[in-house]
Amino acid sequence: MQTQKPSVSLIRATSYEREALRESLVTLLEPFGGIAAFVKKGDRVLLKPNLLTGSRPGKECITRAELVYEVAQMVIEVGGKPFLGDSPAFGSAKGVAIANGYLPILEELNLPIIDFHGQRYQTISDNFNHLRLSKEAMEADVVINLPKVKSHAQLTLTLGVKNLFGCVPGKMKAWWHMEAGSAIRCLVNHGNQPVNN
Repeated sequence: MQTQKPSVSLIRATSYEREALRESLVTLLEPFGGIAAFVKKGDRVLLKPNLLTGSRPGKECITRAELVYEVAQMVIEVGGKPFLGDSPAFGSAKGVAIANGYLPILEELNLPIIDFHGQRYQTISDNFNHLRLSKEAMEADVVINLPKVKSHAQLTLTLGVKNLFGCVPGKMKAWWHMEAGSAIRCLVNHGNQPVNN
């Protein structure tokens, strides 16, 4: 009997020290066949950290530079072309990254960092006829989501969902928080049954 490959791998990492972190990432990806299962030679790979705002390095709402470094290294080793991108609440992606201690890794790996620019994408939704999303994220061959696990007022635990909300560029995030967030609150408050407001 053939067993199905897992779709989720979860381990506890105990250190942001590079060697230990690298071992944790290798162990995490092992059930899938490693990073090469996701990234092929020549792929343009968007690394999407959580770069909310300029802060002190290590602040818990920002993805740690050490994690981004190790994942970028793994992508490079299998022939991928990593780049960083985000749409911070305040400031540029590069400015926020530098304020959070990313400059050494950007320089060492010659890692490009970009601000997201919006493009309109048509949907088949009854509620919204289009979405304005990051062109850079939509055109990447691979997107690697590198979130911080944290709570949020509209979601009990965001995991990777909220970090990908950063692919909504600029001030549209605030509008979507209100527009889509009210629907999420209604579902949560009424036992996952859609409610008309």
